[in-house]
Amino acid sequence: MKPATTHTAAHAPAKAIPRSEKRDSERPLVEDIRLLGRILGDVIRAQEGPEAYELVERIRKLSVAFRRDADHEADKALKKLLKSLPGDRAVSVIRAFTYFSHLANLAEDRHHIRRRAIHERAGHTQEGSIDVALQRLRWAGITPRSISDMLATSYVSPVLTAHPTEVQRKSILDAERDIAHLLTERDGIKARAAAVNAAKDALSPKELAANELQMRARVMQLWQTRLLRLTKLTVADEIENALSYYEATFLREIPKLYAELEAALPGQPVASFLRMGQWIGGDRDGNPNVTAQTLEHALTRQCDVALRHYLTEVHFLGSELSLSTMLVHFGPEMLALAERSPDANEHRQDEPYRLALTGIYARLAATLKTLTGGDAARHAVAPQNPYASAEQFFGRFARHRGVLVQPPRPSAGRPAPAPADPGCGSLWLPPGHGGPAPKLGPT
Repeated sequence: MKPATTHTAAHAPAKAIPRSEKRDSERPLVEDIRLLGRILGDVIRAQEGPEAYELVERIRKLSVAFRRDADHEADKALKKLLKSLPGDRAVSVIRAFTYFSHLANLAEDRHHIRRRAIHERAGHTQEGSIDVALQRLRWAGITPRSISDMLATSYVSPVLTAHPTEVQRKSILDAERDIAHLLTERDGIKARAAAVNAAKDALSPKELAANELQMRARVMQLWQTRLLRLTKLTVADEIENALSYYEATFLREIPKLYAELEAALPGQPVASFLRMGQWIGGDRDGNPNVTAQTLEHALTRQCDVALRHYLTEVHFLGSELSLSTMLVHFGPEMLALAERSPDANEHRQDEPYRLALTGIYARLAATLKTLTGGDAARHAVAPQNPYASAEQFFGRFARHRGVLVQPPRPSAGRPAPAPADPGCGSLWLPPGHGGPAPKLGPT
């Protein structure tokens, strides 16, 4: 199995890695694959019986003997065995090796992230990273101001496309994503254990056992979940599949990209140049299943996802910003913004941030109701006064940005509550072909 590869700094010469060092660097990958393989084997034994497990093991050993040792007798035995399998056993074997491949891929992905983190901590950079790109620009004498100006006129739009023949189910992807998170959590447990006396560490073994128990539950879920779709995807299904990537990745990671650029270009504005695009539900390639109603549904669902993301972020900001006028001095602009809030709860009258954010939440909730017919999950006050446009929402944030992020607002690792300019976000996600692509940036 091919291990993940890493890259050293762009200016560093390539060096041969000693074999012992390479084995050491790959040990975590090997351990993860063995762990996941062992769990999968236990699940097969428990669900399908010992005979099914032994059959899979026999096929695996014959395959290894032929592949690694060029054992042609093993090749003949393997082919004979596979040809003799009845239908139900063949399906069980296919599922076993399919899931093992999936689990091994998860382990490899995790190892790639692990090795990248090790290199970053050592001060190395990777080809294709923002650090390398900015480093080369500096070497070329290009100033941060020039980079900022270039980004202001740039347009990068990764486009999501539909896959009507996609057979892998979201249920499978969700379970595998959970396993990936558990592998990450396992690394953290091991790192904490390495920092203390292992002989006196009574907590780490319990944490690792609990982690493995959750992993077993997810692998069991995979085995008991139908692997393939039985029916063809509809356009509505394709829309939902695409939007799931926004919720799982883009809405969280794209703001981090902008934050990284802002840190690398101090004092310079970073325009919203990265704009996710998609044409699902709005394609005009002759698909008879795409109609005006389909396009309306796609835009409504995109709007729903974006607005609910903003509502959640505003709610979390409100839970964090509990600062009181009895303990902290606030400027007149912040106090004036809080006074305009419709929130009359007596328990929050000394908390300007919360009052202001409650008002913003109420307007976003009203916008959600107006545009999609949906209801916000929480209501400190009734939804009211919806935003008329994305520009109004972000324009309001832009005007009050200095107020909302003024000291003494504590930093809790969350992005600033508003984008740097009205172009950093939108009340909906990218529409289909033929329309302007709203920007997606820090929330």
